[in-house]
Amino acid sequence: MRSPLAQASHLNSVSHKRHMPLPRPAYGSKPRARTETPGRRQMGAATQRLQTMTTAHDFSFAKLDEAGEIKLEDFRGKAVLVVNVASACGFTPQYRDLEALYEAKSSKGLVVVGVPCNDFGQQEPGEEKQIREFCDTSYHVSFPMTAKVEIVPEARRHPFYRWIAEQVGESALPRWNFHKYLIGKDGALVNTFSSKAAPLGPDMLEAIDKALAA
Repeated sequence: MRSPLAQASHLNSVSHKRHMPLPRPAYGSKPRARTETPGRRQMGAATQRLQTMTTAHDFSFAKLDEAGEIKLEDFRGKAVLVVNVASACGFTPQYRDLEALYEAKSSKGLVVVGVPCNDFGQQEPGEEKQIREFCDTSYHVSFPMTAKVEIVPEARRHPFYRWIAEQVGESALPRWNFHKYLIGKDGALVNTFSSKAAPLGPDMLEAIDKALAA
């Protein structure tokens, strides 16, 4: 058994070892370079995307069956409802309510954007001219319509939907046609609505009115 003096000496020795500074590299030696793994590069790229594209206003779509782009930045200060649409879906009659919603709220600052996509049940197989003619003749659609996009295949996913996945996760991506995203006046994602959500339903109208009043 150590004497109190020996025990104190031992504790001081241990404490000294715990707080000894790390050895410095020899003068003139170079610090080891950090290994850059593929995973680290991907994380860095994702962070850079989020830093450079932080709102919906950073994205654009080609126009349906005509030259030019639909730039969401042009709708800054307005609420935007982005809907992936299809011509041969059980929810296709929602076109009628979406058009009525647009006509009722556009003067108050609402924009509806239709985004044709064939990923869900292959229910938008036509060429862009056919889609345009269908929308014009069947539902008299006057709100902006984009060119066809892909959403499900990650490698070919439109950048707007990549941003959605980065913001709120893959589970928030559309699972079927007529999924809806409400974008606020500042370009932030305000709310999401499933395919079953009626464009003129109380929940949708309440969210839209709140976004327009913000």
